[in-house]
Amino acid sequence: MQGSRAGHVVVCGTGAVGVRTIEQLHAAGVEVVAVEAGDEPGRGTERLLEAWGVPRVPGRPREALAAAAATRASAVVVVPEDDLAATETALLVHRQAPEVRLIVRIANSAVGRALAEVAGPGSVLDVAALSAPSIVEACLGIRPHPVQLAGQEFVVARSAAPRPGTLRELYGDLAPIAAGDGDREVVCPGRDHRVEAGEPVGLIGTAAQFAASGAGALAEPVRAGRSVGARSAGVARAVERDEEGGRAGLLSVLRILLAEAERPLRVTALVLLGVFVLSVLVLHAGYLKENGAHMTWVDAVYFTVETIGTVGYGDFSFAEQQTWLRVYAIGMMFGGVVLAAVLFSLLTQMLVSSSIERSVGRRRLGSMKGHVIVVGLGAVGIGVLEGLLAAGARPVVLERDPRNRHLPRARELGVPVLTGDATDAAVLASVNLASASAVAVLTSDDLVNIETGLAVRDRLGGRWADVPVVLRIFDRDLSEAVEEGFDFRYVRSTAALASPWFVGAALGLDVLGTFYVDRTPFMIGRIAVTAGSGLDGLAMGELSARTRVVALLRAGATEPEFPPRRGTRFGLGDDAYVVGPYEELLALLRQAQIRRNDAGSPPGTDQSPPSDVGIEMP
Repeated sequence: MQGSRAGHVVVCGTGAVGVRTIEQLHAAGVEVVAVEAGDEPGRGTERLLEAWGVPRVPGRPREALAAAAATRASAVVVVPEDDLAATETALLVHRQAPEVRLIVRIANSAVGRALAEVAGPGSVLDVAALSAPSIVEACLGIRPHPVQLAGQEFVVARSAAPRPGTLRELYGDLAPIAAGDGDREVVCPGRDHRVEAGEPVGLIGTAAQFAASGAGALAEPVRAGRSVGARSAGVARAVERDEEGGRAGLLSVLRILLAEAERPLRVTALVLLGVFVLSVLVLHAGYLKENGAHMTWVDAVYFTVETIGTVGYGDFSFAEQQTWLRVYAIGMMFGGVVLAAVLFSLLTQMLVSSSIERSVGRRRLGSMKGHVIVVGLGAVGIGVLEGLLAAGARPVVLERDPRNRHLPRARELGVPVLTGDATDAAVLASVNLASASAVAVLTSDDLVNIETGLAVRDRLGGRWADVPVVLRIFDRDLSEAVEEGFDFRYVRSTAALASPWFVGAALGLDVLGTFYVDRTPFMIGRIAVTAGSGLDGLAMGELSARTRVVALLRAGATEPEFPPRRGTRFGLGDDAYVVGPYEELLALLRQAQIRRNDAGSPPGTDQSPPSDVGIEMP
């Protein structure tokens, strides 16, 4: 293999992202070699690679890279699920072939920054960072998805058709990228495609185009404002406590302490309280001052605290009192000191334990409303938490493992954390699922995610249709099966969202974003029309309709054309910004690299295999 292969792409790692990356490269006509890189092959991976005709090289990284001829590859994509294996493999590739394009998957931010300094900018990608925004959008029901194209702010948004008509009549210059939903969804429909009133439509365009069309898809959720002033501040705080559960007050803390106290602590506290009350009564009735008067109640309380705390006696003394009172004082001092010491030791033990934290969290979570429950705190979960907080949401974490290494980060962000099994009805009740606005199930186990999603569905009951429940599923095929079989609306495949970035980087292409429209993952990318490209001189109207050109930046121009018209032709040095389902878009990006044949035939008539992927223009 090493002696005969060159110009191929080596993919190190056969997990979910690796297999999806290999599949897309293979579908785009790229020669691929798979290196297992020390991680376990996924279920059915060997059969898939064999069916695609992709060579598989097992073994240690050094030997496997040599067998795969990595030094003569056009690119090496390193995507094992273990950061240590990815780091070792990436450093080996860089040392053996520094001129080879290197793309690495790293979740650890510190290691990622260090590798980026070695391999160059844009070489290190984080699956969690690439997939988290789509999950956040699904949780919050945020339809506008911002994206920068040629320095211009565009947004992808969903709208409901206000009346029957064609997309051109209803939305003007806005570019439609989807119409309908479920089995009736049409990807990148033509502008003359007719929709019925209320039918969902996916659109892309500038904010000005949305405003001019009256689509109304960019409306942000209205949040209650906070007035200034003492009275309004009090009202606002009351509202906030009702919405968020607020912070526990003094009485709440005391109730929590009493509830969390174990029996020895409660018994000790009750005995000490009894000694205190008895001593106050005895001193008030039996202690005589120099003038023959009895102690006041305040003096009796004061002297009791002073005696038990062993901080006297400068103002009161038992020296001149009756014998029985002095004997009682000896017992009070000895017993009070012992009881106080035991009480403080037990109280300290309780306060430093995690049980009080769990109890405070449970009571606060039990009163929260409109919050987002995040189940599973891995790298994706942390990314989703940060995204939810940035969007102004109130997330809470439900994590099974109390030793999860990401828990300190969640607490640092001020997010309430509860440890427990998310499939347990009592645990779901503890996080007030009945009042939650969304649930994101993000553990690293697909089966656990499905089981948890089903448990959440059962507990939501009639609210199931109104509460977004987002399931993280690694494999896209499995995610589609779960959507159809179990009626989940928001299943997100991290592999489907992240792999186009790795494929685009491997091919030297510019991927700008990935997102979902209903159940279809889309990608936005930039195509540079170079000399001899298959697109050079081609009219956009000659291309078919599975992807769409959103904007065209002419060579030397500073402002893009949007939307470009059907008669517009690609020219040398142009940058075309296109959007579509990522399989078709990656094939188109690959097609753009195909040069004209040696006979000088025009674009589109070369001898390369035909493609049914193209672009529909206005």
